[in-house]
Amino acid sequence: MRSKGLKSIVLAAGLAIAGIGHAAAPAPQTVAPTTTAATPADAAKPVAATPTDPMLAMDGAPAMLPTPGIGMPVDKGIALQPQVTANGRRALWFHNAILLPVITIISLFVLGLLLWVMARYRRAANPVPSKTSHNTLIEIIWTAVPVIILALIAAPSIGLLAAQYKPAPANAVTLKAIGNQWFWSYQYPDNGGFEITSNMLKEKDQVTGGDRARTDADGPELLATDNRVVLPVGVPIRLLTTSNDVIHSWSIPAFWIKLDAVPGRINETSFTIEKPGVYFGVCSELCGARHGFMPITVEAVEPAVFAAWVKAKGGTMPGAGKPSTTAADSDSTAPAATDANTTGPVENATSAAPATNQAATGNPAGAGNAGQ
Repeated sequence: MRSKGLKSIVLAAGLAIAGIGHAAAPAPQTVAPTTTAATPADAAKPVAATPTDPMLAMDGAPAMLPTPGIGMPVDKGIALQPQVTANGRRALWFHNAILLPVITIISLFVLGLLLWVMARYRRAANPVPSKTSHNTLIEIIWTAVPVIILALIAAPSIGLLAAQYKPAPANAVTLKAIGNQWFWSYQYPDNGGFEITSNMLKEKDQVTGGDRARTDADGPELLATDNRVVLPVGVPIRLLTTSNDVIHSWSIPAFWIKLDAVPGRINETSFTIEKPGVYFGVCSELCGARHGFMPITVEAVEPAVFAAWVKAKGGTMPGAGKPSTTAADSDSTAPAATDANTTGPVENATSAAPATNQAATGNPAGAGNAGQ
């Protein structure tokens, strides 16, 4: 009896242990994710950007594809780019409505005059040349008419020149562009002073290691960058330019902007972008061996999107009515021009350039913020 009772206890304990083991370690299985209907609150939440998404700028800028023919050069095109600033539209009108017709008329007139002189006064038609030394009426005409033409052109020209260098208002957003051999770095003094570095994206057959190759979503070849400059539309932009090594030039044709970046000097201009989009430019001052490989990419977004981008970069938005930083104040944030590029190559200066040119993303003086 005692042995039977002991066997019963052992058997019951074994079954209990076996039951516990099965309960604690069920067989592996794949559980399908539960799909729930999105609520309005969930729909309003921003979706986190995938770093590998080629439609996004690498600095986390909003997804925005370039528009073919807008903000970029066009194959076989000879006209100026469509303008998205007030000064740009004014300059485009000045070029198309005044300069081009005047140049065309004068060129055709001079050509016709030359052909007429060649035919009328050739030796066969005029065997006895005239001894007239001058004609008072003709001399007055060819002196007065060009003066009148220049005076008529000067009025809109001087007005446009003054508008291009009109000081920015107090509510302007300051962008400080710093030229380097051979890449651009940018500071936002009004938004906490954070900085981004922008390098040209290489083609698929040129990348090595973990570098990201250019895609059509980034922009045209030799113009797309790993980090886009993000600016708000409809808000005045104060552009400050300087350089850490040699003279560069920050140029965006669609903005009608070309401003030299000179070492030890702050140059300033202002503009207002009127339409969202992606706009491309280049360094327009010969600055060394890789001058043609330091493009500029600007992504213009709505002010609310710009504020969100600034926050994502760790920056801040200035308070209402607070004036933006002046050029003098912004200059204090500039790296010292004497030692900021000591580790990188220097062209057109005192230091010798390396035997082989460095790629833009391999410049030790400042690599792009890929993946940030």
